[in-house]
Amino acid sequence: MPGTTTAPEKRAANRDELTPLYHVVLLDDDQHTYDYVVEMLTKIFFLSTESAFQHAIEVDTTGRTIVITCELREAEFGRDQIHAYGADPRMPASKGSMSAIVEPARA
Repeated sequence: MPGTTTAPEKRAANRDELTPLYHVVLLDDDQHTYDYVVEMLTKIFFLSTESAFQHAIEVDTTGRTIVITCELREAEFGRDQIHAYGADPRMPASKGSMSAIVEPARA
């Protein structure tokens, strides 16, 4: 109808429906302990210890785990935080941070 406006709540809902989402995917390696993964995920993403431990199991058994799903800017920031976390002091063979990627979340 000419002259009508869309309510702010409706505009916000439409924008949210169109915002693409991305996964932050943690990748497995043999240079980090479960304790490291749990510590990192609780500190960076504020996950509970139980949730972080489940991610540690999943990344170890399947090679990857989706840590969070969010907008691109936040996903890239989360990936960068993982990359900057550093080596696992519990493992002398650990030379650096774990790897993570950002990938589109498919509907």
